[in-house]
Order: sequence, then C-alpha cells, then structure tokens
Amino acid sequence: MKRIAIFLSSALLVAGVGSACAQASDPFQRSVPVQTLPTLQAPGAQPAPSAPINLTGVQNAAFGTPRTSSDGSMTRVVFDLQPGVSYTLMPTFTGLRLDVQGARVIPAVTARLGASVSEYRAGAGQVTLVTPFPLSLSEGWKATEATLATGSRVLILEFGPTVKGGASAALSARVRVSPPQGAKPTAESLPPGDLVPTVKVLPPAPALPGADSSVPSARQGRIPGTPQAGVTLGAPRIGKSPGQTRVVLDLPPGSSYRLVPSGLSLRVELSGVAAAAQSAQNVSPELRAWRIDPAGNGLSVSLVTAAPLTDRSGWRAQLLAPASGERSRLVIDLSPALADLTPVPAADKVVARVPPFPVTSGTAMLALGANYAAPRVVIDPGHGGRDPGAVGTIVEKQVTLDVALRVRDLLRAAGVDAVLTRDTDRELNPSKNTDLEMRAFMGTPGTQLFVSIHVNATDASSALRGYGVETWWNPNHPLSSQLAGLLQNGIIAQTGAFSRGLKTGRSLSVLRNSRIPAALVEIGYTSHPVDGLNLRDANYLDRVALGVASGIREALMSGVTASRTVMTPRAGGAGK
Repeated sequence: MKRIAIFLSSALLVAGVGSACAQASDPFQRSVPVQTLPTLQAPGAQPAPSAPINLTGVQNAAFGTPRTSSDGSMTRVVFDLQPGVSYTLMPTFTGLRLDVQGARVIPAVTARLGASVSEYRAGAGQVTLVTPFPLSLSEGWKATEATLATGSRVLILEFGPTVKGGASAALSARVRVSPPQGAKPTAESLPPGDLVPTVKVLPPAPALPGADSSVPSARQGRIPGTPQAGVTLGAPRIGKSPGQTRVVLDLPPGSSYRLVPSGLSLRVELSGVAAAAQSAQNVSPELRAWRIDPAGNGLSVSLVTAAPLTDRSGWRAQLLAPASGERSRLVIDLSPALADLTPVPAADKVVARVPPFPVTSGTAMLALGANYAAPRVVIDPGHGGRDPGAVGTIVEKQVTLDVALRVRDLLRAAGVDAVLTRDTDRELNPSKNTDLEMRAFMGTPGTQLFVSIHVNATDASSALRGYGVETWWNPNHPLSSQLAGLLQNGIIAQTGAFSRGLKTGRSLSVLRNSRIPAALVEIGYTSHPVDGLNLRDANYLDRVALGVASGIREALMSGVTASRTVMTPRAGGAGK
C-alpha cells in the first residue's frame, strides 16, 4: 500500500491585530460589511516586502470579516491574509469550508452574502460559505490569491452556478475532499495534491453465498455463466442527473462481486475479471473520484463520494441482465438523498403494546377501567383541503395524511388512543391561523403527546441541497425537545434517510399553541429530485410511519408525556 504523508506546516504567529478584528465587537455579528474590492497589483509587479515576523507564542493574526460584491448570480468574497496565515479549501455538497491555521477566526454568522452565498459561518478555526447549489472540485466556485498594491495578500473566492475552475493551479495543493482527522490517507480521506491516491487493496473475497443462483443479490453474488480466461473490465460508464450519479460496471459471465460501503467511499470487490490500474477524478458532485486496482485474481473498484454512505443510505445497487452481448450490468446509484426503500417485513410492521396509564382526576383519556386508561396521542397531518402545502414530486397534504393514517393504525394496535386532527382531505377552518390553532388545541387535558407531520421544500435554486429528515420543537413544554429527539431517531433508524437533526428557533403555531409535549417532523423534501421519489414510495412511507409510531411509543414508555408538566401557550409568531 502506498502511503501518502500529509505535512501541514505550522503557521508563524504575528503581532498586532488587524483592523478586521476590531470590527467584530459582537462575537455573533449578523452582517458582514460589503465593500468594493481594492485595486489588484498589476501582473509582474513585485510585492512589497513583508514585515519581519516575531514568534511570540501568542496568536494575534485574525481571519474573517470578508469583503463581498455581486454581479448577477456570481458572488465574490475576499479575505485578507495576514503574514503566517495558511488555510485549506474543501468543496462540499453544501458549500465551501476553509480550515484556517495561524490565525484566530473571528466568530460571525450572517444569513446572506450575495445571490450565491446563502449563509456565512465562522469560528473555531473554520469558515463555511454555504451555497444554494452543490460544489464539485471544479464547478460552482473559483479560488485565487492576489497581491494588492499595498503588498498584502488576499484570497479571492467566486461562487455561482455557472462558475468553473475550482482552486487555481497555485492553490491546488490546498484542496481537500474530506476533513483532516490525522488518520492515514485512504480512499475515504484523500490528501491535497493527490486526489486519487493508491488505496489499500484487499485480498479477494471468499466464495460468496448464493454463487450458483441465477439471480444474484444487489449486494453480492456471481454472474451466471461459465468463466472465461483473460476477460478484462472496461472503465465504469457514468450517467449524471440532478442530485444523482449512476455508475455502471459491465461484468462478464462467471465473475463475482461484493459491495462494501465505508465512510466516504463504496468499494466493489470483483473476482474472475482483470484490468489495468486506472482512475478518474472530479466526476460529479456525488462522485468525487473512482479508481480500479488489480487485487489477486480480481479487482478492487473504489468509488469516492461527496457524502457519507451507510449500509442503507447514500447509494443503491441493482444487477441488470445484459442489454446486448453477454455482460450483465451492475448499476450503482449515488446520492445523499437515497434511503432504504426495501419492504418492511410483516413481522416487523408492528409496535409493541403500550400499557394503560393511571387515570387522574379530570382526565379526558379513554377509560379502560376504574383506575386506568389508554394513553391519548394527537397526530396532525399537515395542511389539507384548499391548502395543499408543498407541491413537487408529490402533494404534501396527500402524503402527510397517508403517513398519519398508517401511524394511527400502528398505535391503535399497540393500545394507544391515537386521534387525527383530520382523517380526510379537508382543512379545519378557512382561516389559516385559526386552522393551525384548532389543530394545536386538540391536545386537550389528558392528551399525552402532539405530533405534526409535514413535507419539506425549498426553492429551485437550492433544490439539490434540500434532502433528508428533520424534526422541529418549540419551548412550549420542557419535554418537547426530548419528544423531538425520539421521533427523529425513530424515523432515521427505520428509513436510513439523511438526518438533518433537530431544529428549533422558529415559532411554529401548532407547536407554540400546544400545552403538551409537541414536535413537528419533516419527513423529506418534495423539491429534491431524489428525495421526492422517496416520498412516492409506499415502502418508504411504511418505514416513516413505523419510525414515528416507534418514537411515540418510546416517549410514552419513558415518561415524556404531559402528565408531568403543563405549560401555557405563548402568543405571537407564525408557523405551520
């Protein structure tokens, strides 16, 4: 195995704090000053000599407070580079990350720097410029350094959906495709300056289960037919569509394969086929690089991805019969929005029974006896009637009702009194605000939990960045955040979908006006070309419903219910 050492030189520390530092009196400033760019030094001119650098042991250099300008969809961001400051650049599916050495990064957060930089975050040695479109190694951005007439250096970053170039030749060694962790470089963590390094070649896979089957599995198997000596594998065939990249390997009869996802790569182990070492890089936003290496009596094909993979998410594979000739096609789709669409086994499509709760004075729970009653939960399918919600690959009001009905049936079979705010395509009131309040107020005394189900969306320019599951909570009740966490964990466990985590900070009417633990789940993005297809799949909706119902059961069993504390709803604000 070829080892590639990564040496990051320690940056010298400079005395004196730049003027940019003085501007950041608020550590979480909400704006970044926009200024015109200074005149760049003419080509061929000699930069002014830098002042001597004294190593004092105290980091005084500052990095941040960029100057910005826009020209249509192109946004330019300029950083001053003080002596001794170095950095690395990492383009990602959601923007550009800078890891800064030799300077204190000035903490800042702002919502927008221009048409193509939707958010700016800085602090803890890092700067992130969030873009409404994915970045590849050469598309969506450019980075150059220049020397001003004053002799000082600047880093110039340009962003836009039509911008091409990536890092300039002088900055190519600063580019990373994964965060530095101090680990040995592998196909999952590529060092700068060698974007497709030699990777560790594993020994050939042992005999695979089902090797004699005429229909191998998508994960591993053997191509039907008699092996042929001297058969070679050609380069992967690549297909690109918004939000997804398809890789096709043409496998000869008698060859076998096994797919192994690991971090930021998918390894395809092949036997019974040969090929010379070959590679390509910067293939697409979803596929950073691929490489084929000989391995014993077979090959190792490494597909380096832009987003992490798991056994169930970020990729999908299928084996197709030959379209012509005798070679079968191993088709691998790569997208961070790909989730688990396999059917839920009938034995697993159940929620364990929830025992009845003790009845308290004044309860509205369904009585089962003198002292116990079934726990009551309100399930709110978002939108309805004249309010369709998000419209894209699917219509939000239809999908939320579909999932809510499945959740209701799972919970009722488990002994829970599950009540829907609507069980048909209708609104509760023609007034949107009144409709939302009526939904929240269905959490009457004696109700344990309130869960609202929604589908996310974003504008067309940001569609490729919107995918996955997130759960919202408001501080209406001290247990709402715990409920949100259990729901998020339950859905991700069942679907394998990309987790966007827990969200708060928006005052959502159905949560704010609820007097019991409440949470709102966004089960996917109808605007994303891949995530939207998840929402059309019955198996995915089964898994979402099972995840929601499992999270609710865990909340009931762990005491995350309204029986502990009741809060008064807050006034004001907007929401779903």
